[in-house]
Amino acid sequence: MRRLVPLLILVIGVLAIFIDMPGSSFMNLTNVDGGFQKLDTKLGLDLQGGFEITYQTKPDAGKPDATVAQMEVIRSIMEQRVNSTGVSEPIVETRGNNEVTVQVPGAANPAEIRKVVGSTGKLAFVLMPKAIYGTPGTAGPTPLPADGAPMDPTLLATAAFTGDMLDPNGISAAADTASAGYWKVNFAFAGSHATDFGTWTGLHVNEYFAIVLDGNVVSIPYIKSAITGGSGEISGTFSVSDAKNLATTLQYGALPIPVQEVAYSEIPATLGRTFLNQTLFAGAIGIGLVLLFMLLYYRLPGLVAGLALTYYAVTVLAVFRIVPVTLTLAGIAAFVISVGMAVDANILIFERTKEELRAGKTLATASEAGFSRAWNSIFDSNVSSLITAGILYMGGSSTIKGFALVLIIGVATSMFTAVTVSRTLMRLVVRQSFVHKAWLFGVTDAEFQARAMGGRLARRETRGRV
Repeated sequence: MRRLVPLLILVIGVLAIFIDMPGSSFMNLTNVDGGFQKLDTKLGLDLQGGFEITYQTKPDAGKPDATVAQMEVIRSIMEQRVNSTGVSEPIVETRGNNEVTVQVPGAANPAEIRKVVGSTGKLAFVLMPKAIYGTPGTAGPTPLPADGAPMDPTLLATAAFTGDMLDPNGISAAADTASAGYWKVNFAFAGSHATDFGTWTGLHVNEYFAIVLDGNVVSIPYIKSAITGGSGEISGTFSVSDAKNLATTLQYGALPIPVQEVAYSEIPATLGRTFLNQTLFAGAIGIGLVLLFMLLYYRLPGLVAGLALTYYAVTVLAVFRIVPVTLTLAGIAAFVISVGMAVDANILIFERTKEELRAGKTLATASEAGFSRAWNSIFDSNVSSLITAGILYMGGSSTIKGFALVLIIGVATSMFTAVTVSRTLMRLVVRQSFVHKAWLFGVTDAEFQARAMGGRLARRETRGRV
């Protein structure tokens, strides 16, 4: 197993460098079905800008305005919908007692986001009376409504089944094998509604029924036989984005009150490109000083730590691009914190290694003991940070979630690089006879005892010092 570790490190490093290259293509973890696609480092509103949409509730005539609880439901559903489009860290907030604002950083598809977020999402299954619309074998006096046409409100009021009866876990978008190039949406009813749907379709075999979303016809299939099991599919001329948007709308439920878009505007970066460049420059200076300190104080192990930290930075950036993570100023702060934790782990390891050398152990043995005995402290520290970041991610706003996500990725990666990468590099280094010098490890000649190249134990033991 130990022999496979260097190969694993090499493969991960080469893959990370490829992903970090400008214009590279790789799999996006939030859109696996999309296959390989061009990757970019996403920046947040404060660094890149984006757009803002304001929605206003539009209650039906004679009904009261939205309550505070209903506004929070609308805000939550909208946030889930925009997150599902692949946008990270949107800012969705209520404003006043009847408005919701959605701020999206640098998205390339604002029209699609506006469509899926502002849709009310009320789904209905409406039986089309055969005396009026006929059957597949016999035309009726009235032609069927075209896809996208408004549904007769009188018929819509007779809907036997609605979207709130669906099982969210049974909703998905998939390629339509019956119609090449088009997609469909699979659905399933929850609980007793599944049985009711099977009974209902059994009573209306060879009749049309309309699938209606927000008052407009999506498609009008006919019932070939009883649909047992409570599942079915919505098909039509859906593109990939149309099918996924519809599935998203159904999964997160309908808005309790319809909304209408009342404002749309582009918003500039609040910090600006100059500030971003200054921040990155300051961060580079800080990290450079840390690496210089490690090199001067720990010497050869410090050089190993510098190489491991470089590997860490390359790997973390690759993870940011494939997740993807939207970097804001808060995210950059989380990344700097995770770099500090990675350095701290190396300091624990190298200090422990020096203690083992002073205790009279050989270089190879002291190095292994340094990593093994520092592991418990490193593990406890990093797990505590991961737990804290997890709590922030589960209960925070979009900005806090972004900070927590970057911290989780950074800490988890630092555990890998500080222990696995640094340890592998040190194992390679201590095998070289020319590095068996006390000053390269920050100890005196009296404290240092190297193992002979032939594997023989040194004859002289030194006493450990406090």
